[in-house]
Amino acid sequence: MIIIVGLGNPGLAYRKTRHNAGFSAIDRLAERNGVRFNKKGFSAVYGEGQIGGQRALLVKPQTYMNNSGDAVQQVLNFYKLEPSSLIVLYDDIDLPVGSLRIRQNGSAGTHNGMRSVIACVHSDQFARVRIGVGNDQTLLLRDYVLKRPSGDERAVLAEAFDHAAEAAELIAAGRMTEAQGKYNKKHESMKKNEPDA
Repeated sequence: MIIIVGLGNPGLAYRKTRHNAGFSAIDRLAERNGVRFNKKGFSAVYGEGQIGGQRALLVKPQTYMNNSGDAVQQVLNFYKLEPSSLIVLYDDIDLPVGSLRIRQNGSAGTHNGMRSVIACVHSDQFARVRIGVGNDQTLLLRDYVLKRPSGDERAVLAEAFDHAAEAAELIAAGRMTEAQGKYNKKHESMKKNEPDA
């Protein structure tokens, strides 16, 4: 069994904000695979189905971003699973809008939700799909990530959520290298095409 977690903040006020990219991506994953978030528990809403040929639990913590790890830890403890069973989808301000970065493990970087997950499960040895939301140096970080993206960004992010869902499916099927080759390469090409400062 695998656990796929999308990070975000609960409530209508945060719906479709940049910081909720993880929720948007896991919603797309659920839609693609006929999974419904019809259960409550573990300080989360969740649904069960088949992803990449594996039994999977799709989880959206309802603890607010900075405490996301509480819900993740509860799920792992209940099902007696190791952190290596996790795939986490979340927003990343250090990536260009719409790009993905897929890793088998690693640090939380600047993301408080991931810091919470790593602290609660006592490991950083789990897969993650980072979804680029960009940054705006003229705004406070909190103000930027808690805003909804502009019209142009929305179209780019909609495609990114579809790609993130596909990447999660590949990882679930044991095809991490394929997911990285397909989407990390795109991220690198986007970086090369950025204008020089």
